[in-house]
Amino acid sequence: MSDWAPIAKEYDPLKAGSIDGTDEEPHDRAIWRAMLARYVPNKGVTGDPHLTLFVARLNLQTTEEKLKEVFSRYGDITKLRLVRDLVTGFSKGYAFIEYKEERALLKAHRDANRLVIDQHEIFVDFELERTLKGWIPRRLGGGFGGKKESGQLRFGGRDRPFRKPINLPNVKNDFYGEGSAEKRNWSREGTRDWRTRDRDHERGRDKRWPERERPWAWGDGDRDSREDRSRGRDRKDRDR
Repeated sequence: MSDWAPIAKEYDPLKAGSIDGTDEEPHDRAIWRAMLARYVPNKGVTGDPHLTLFVARLNLQTTEEKLKEVFSRYGDITKLRLVRDLVTGFSKGYAFIEYKEERALLKAHRDANRLVIDQHEIFVDFELERTLKGWIPRRLGGGFGGKKESGQLRFGGRDRPFRKPINLPNVKNDFYGEGSAEKRNWSREGTRDWRTRDRDHERGRDKRWPERERPWAWGDGDRDSREDRSRGRDRKDRDR
């Protein structure tokens, strides 16, 4: 746990599919698919990966000219590539921007994230395909995407960093059967004593219950006093 970090340093599909990066078993099929994938980065991509930004969640109507206008504020751009569908030519909603200087790259990474372009809040991160060892894209079950904490989890990136694990002390608990046999026997005997006492209590309550069946109502006290007075008069008549 000493090497734990909120941002993944090496891509492991099993760890990336975990909230805190400590899972040991895959919890969905996408993780299995990513673990079995044999992905090789696209060799046709040119440029310096350490000077390239990944820009996602773009409005599908956003053009290359609009992106160049916005991101050129942070420094000189060497290359800008808006990814489009090969058949339709429509934008897929993400792009790659390469800068001339590292200073411009770091400034755009810091300030452009969550910037609103064409009514869409964008996401900006460093390129990971050629810089992060073991990277698997989302289409093969990998990636760092995912917006919900159920189903396909993907954490360890800038957008959803790992949560710090909670290390609980390993304390034995005799209540759940741990410890000596004498303690376990004592626990079972104590359980029987409780059950016996509860059963006796129920029986005693059933015996006492008929005494409480007569409902109490207004005037019962007056009626009892009248009956007592009538009994007293009967005794006086007999004495005479």
